[in-house]
Amino acid sequence: MKFFQKQTTLRPYARGFHLITGEVESSIPEIREIQTGTLQVFIQHTSAGLTINENADPTVRKDFETFINDMIPESYPRFIHTYEGPDDMPAHIKSSLFGCSVSIPISGGKLALGTWQGIYLGEFRDHGGSRKLVITAMGK
Repeated sequence: MKFFQKQTTLRPYARGFHLITGEVESSIPEIREIQTGTLQVFIQHTSAGLTINENADPTVRKDFETFINDMIPESYPRFIHTYEGPDDMPAHIKSSLFGCSVSIPISGGKLALGTWQGIYLGEFRDHGGSRKLVITAMGK
């Protein structure tokens, strides 16, 4: 069994959903040494999230952003945690809904994503800054 773990820092992204598959793959080239295994990507933040979805049409990412903002509006009047601005508490809730990690099979030294799948960073703050990922590959 082989285990590889890397930490990487993503550049600051604008609020929204962004494909980061290439950044993840380039951060851990040791994936090529694993024929059968799993890659876990974990984000070390409470106001951003990770998910896997459509990698081809950017309007899907825009629709994600529109829907999640309609579902969890910054104007919600009952939020108490507002110390860091109106986008802070909504970002925490969005992060919990999307989650802080994704797990992807590794097959033949490559991520076994479907043809139209990619790893998304959900940036839920207006000025979230750089984001840290812990990326762990394990397998045979």
